[in-house]
Amino acid sequence: MMCALAALKKPLMARSTTLGERMKENKKFLIKRNGVNKLRPLSKPLLKISRGFTLIELMVVMTVIALLISIAVPRYFHSVEQAKEATLKQSLSVMRVAIDKFYGDNDRYPASISELVTKKYIRAIPVDPITESTETWVTQSPSLDTTGAVFDIKSGALGTAKDGSAYAEW
Repeated sequence: MMCALAALKKPLMARSTTLGERMKENKKFLIKRNGVNKLRPLSKPLLKISRGFTLIELMVVMTVIALLISIAVPRYFHSVEQAKEATLKQSLSVMRVAIDKFYGDNDRYPASISELVTKKYIRAIPVDPITESTETWVTQSPSLDTTGAVFDIKSGALGTAKDGSAYAEW
């Protein structure tokens, strides 16, 4: 601070007027102010060093991210529901084919879905993708003149598909 007061006491004409001389004076001021142990040359003493982002920049980025998410999320959930419905149709088709093959080989329908697994017509009972369980499959019995307990299989899921049909009717 003492140096700054000394610079003000100089006559008006004695003060430096060029940019180079001003920088030299600022360097001298910083050196004397910071002490001998902390010499730090200052290349641009008049410019403020800016670090980080402003609040406006952050708000603009957050708005763009929110806009992209609001577009992507509904499409994602639509595709998940569509995939579950396709998986349900495929699982029903595979089990119905296995039931028909069992009937063709044994002249009777299986007593349960697990019999299809034990006789190796299917590897495992598939998971109903809507209810996410293997226990919710609904079996239909054949007519009275045919032996066995599983003539057809349907999903035990409640609700309707995208096309308006009930899952239990598939």
